[in-house]
Amino acid sequence: MLRPLLLILALIAASAGAPASASAAQRAYATQGQCGGRPMTTVRMAPGYCLGLVWQGEGADGPRMPRGLLALSGGDWLVTDLGGWQAGRGSVWRLSFAPDGSARWRRLAQGLSMPHTVARGPDGRVYVSEMNRILTLDPDAADPAATVRTVIGGLPDNRLHDNRHPLSSFVFDGDGALLVNVGAPSDRCVDDRGRPRTTASGACIDSAGTAQVRRHAYLGDGRWAEDSTVFASGLRNSIALVRHPSGTILQGENSVDLTTPDHPYDEINVLRRGGDYGWPYCVDLATPLPGWSAAQARCGQRDRPVALLPPHAAPLDLIYYEGTMFPELRGRLLMSWHGYRRTGGRIVAAETDHQGRPLTDIGGRYALYPRGSAPYPTGAPSVRGKVLTPGWDTVAGRQPRGSPVVMAVAADGAIWVTDDRSRAILRIARPTD
Repeated sequence: MLRPLLLILALIAASAGAPASASAAQRAYATQGQCGGRPMTTVRMAPGYCLGLVWQGEGADGPRMPRGLLALSGGDWLVTDLGGWQAGRGSVWRLSFAPDGSARWRRLAQGLSMPHTVARGPDGRVYVSEMNRILTLDPDAADPAATVRTVIGGLPDNRLHDNRHPLSSFVFDGDGALLVNVGAPSDRCVDDRGRPRTTASGACIDSAGTAQVRRHAYLGDGRWAEDSTVFASGLRNSIALVRHPSGTILQGENSVDLTTPDHPYDEINVLRRGGDYGWPYCVDLATPLPGWSAAQARCGQRDRPVALLPPHAAPLDLIYYEGTMFPELRGRLLMSWHGYRRTGGRIVAAETDHQGRPLTDIGGRYALYPRGSAPYPTGAPSVRGKVLTPGWDTVAGRQPRGSPVVMAVAADGAIWVTDDRSRAILRIARPTD
């Protein structure tokens, strides 16, 4: 009996390994030619742009789920690694390059819980968001892990199954204050039967302490107040945050998940202190969500989005382009659409006004949004701009569908992008003549 049992176990192990190999092959980017000094992928781009492959992971070296990017002096980069959707698997890596251009990885810190954002603070130090804290570390120290220090602790310890939106992110305001995302703990704040989960006053039971952007005052010298105030509320998932030099704060809202792929729309919101942006009561411009009555939702009393994005676009990053490689993009708002449905896998450059607010068209220019169209709410504003990556779809044997997360502009003006599902780092540049 032992030999047949061993054979069965071997067959099970072989069959379990096969899909993983096939999956890895499906995620691989083929290359042909050069894209500004990097191997050029086969992704069809807007005229005048190409998508180069900087690195794609295959073995044990390097991040498992690359998310955040920060350029360092001398051409190195910091990369945050989610590691997986479990606490304690994340890392911060330093990426440098050999003379032949091949990637060299050094892990600076590990055992982190879903790290995402990495940025320089007003004091020049490097800061990283974990699921439940903001930390700082010195990437140039002999032992960077020994320099890790908690700056703000006690953020919600959002396990994935307890909280649908566990990641923290942040942006620095003009006075140095930290604006920190705290995601919503559910999709719509309803029970298994679709009934609202409310307090005695009729409000969503989770709205007092989550689904908001918190403000932590800057105390100077790398210190922020542990206590916070609510900067803006009614925000389901504020991973995408950006501040314009004029002071405008934009947020990219990943809206709720209903059964239809064509509704509701994701959003771009201009955040104001004290604003309430509708979660879990309202979507689109002023539509009550299923489970909430119009009287409960009070959509007319809540802040409306400045623009609607396609359903399930899933904006995960917003940055203003100020590089030199693409003068035509100067001042534009770049958005990464990470979603897995038809509007995902896109990087979009939206036109903006002098305050960094996206310019809009009423009625929806759906030519901007790939893979067909969908009914657009009457009178709804859509962003003006262009898709830089119109062909970032699955092509068997050549490329996966893109899963862009974070973007960063390099010293030469190229746009670097992480792709967490394909374990890749890519670079938008000018095609090589």
